[in-house]
Amino acid sequence: MSLFPLHAALEKDFLVQLIPVDDADTMDQVAEKVAYHCINRRVKPRDGVMRVCRHQTTVPFPRSMTVAESGLKPTEIIDVIFE
Repeated sequence: MSLFPLHAALEKDFLVQLIPVDDADTMDQVAEKVAYHCINRRVKPRDGVMRVCRHQTTVPFPRSMTVAESGLKPTEIIDVIFE
């Protein structure tokens, strides 16, 4: 387990932020960490499941996949979307 920085954009937010995650975190945990820095700050809470995608793609990673398994590189940009 090691610190893994990702740039993240939450759907409906206007900022891309550098978010520290762990390489053993699942995509659900990554989405929660991103949401913590956005929801109720610049983005209203929403219903639905948050999913993580590579930046500017629409195919989400499996929710149980870890950061280490995803092939993401440090500081790569991800998008967190609501389904």
